[in-house]
Amino acid sequence: MKGLVFEKSGLENLEIRDVETPSLGLDDVLIRVKMAGVNPVDFRVVTTMPNVKPMPHIPGAEFAGIIEAVGGRVSTLKKGDRVTVYGRVFDGLCDMCVSGSEMLCRNGGIRGVITNGGFAEYVAVPEKNAFKLPDDLSWEMAASLPVAALTPYHALKTTELTINEDLVVFGASGNTGMFAVQLGKKFGANVIAVSRRSWLKDFGADYLVSLEGAIEKINEVTSGRMADVVLNSIGSETWSTSFEALGSNGRLVFFGTLTGGSVNLALDKMYGKQQEIIGTTGGTRKELKDLIDVAKTLKLRVWKKFKLEDGIDALKSLSSKERDGRILIEL
Repeated sequence: MKGLVFEKSGLENLEIRDVETPSLGLDDVLIRVKMAGVNPVDFRVVTTMPNVKPMPHIPGAEFAGIIEAVGGRVSTLKKGDRVTVYGRVFDGLCDMCVSGSEMLCRNGGIRGVITNGGFAEYVAVPEKNAFKLPDDLSWEMAASLPVAALTPYHALKTTELTINEDLVVFGASGNTGMFAVQLGKKFGANVIAVSRRSWLKDFGADYLVSLEGAIEKINEVTSGRMADVVLNSIGSETWSTSFEALGSNGRLVFFGTLTGGSVNLALDKMYGKQQEIIGTTGGTRKELKDLIDVAKTLKLRVWKKFKLEDGIDALKSLSSKERDGRILIEL
């Protein structure tokens, strides 16, 4: 089969080559990949992330496809089923898994980081990681559920966002941001998107604000209360503004460090307003199933689709100032 492979860090070392099709364990399914999402984690895997395995390595944390073959003990899926893949490696035995937090498995990690990923024609995954899809769900959406949609869904659920609360989304036009806006609206929140992209209005944003004027506008639309929940997927560059946008009893939830991971924290302001800061990662299998059930009501903006052999260009495009939607690899 064809796969995007690198043997040492650096985009210049990523190349398409013929590799052996994955072997199929008794509890595994072999998936013919149809679409893969391109995410910052994939860029970091190829360029800077330590402890990637196995080497040589195939990146790709987010993908969907058609089952080509099943192992002897597989009971719920069959050849020809359309599936998306829960992107966490987990043993199902540790205290985190037993409590339903598979993404925190003490013996696990991220698919595409500690295992080969979806930037290849075929991938073998355990049956427990493959979730059947409706026949009429697009491959673009199917490949966007395990990371781009699941990450903000889990984050918003963790904050216990409720109806009529004010939600501010930083990075609203990004991979996770466009889903955060939509999901926040489904939670019944008033959604303030920090972005200049007008199409976010069609995704459920009640207000669009620029980063430069964010605090003044948020103060205006919340009548001085500021936000009940702030979601930050960008990192340190917008941290101080995110924190300033948070009101009393507010919850600031974050994931990702695209612009840096070190921040200053004004503890007196935080405890004075009884605020919470919550870090989240990924999501649970139950939450992925929830998203599959509502996926046909969600929207997706795709900017560019690349072929597998153009994977380097796909990863480089993540940092393009012209990017306006998702980047996908179509097989």
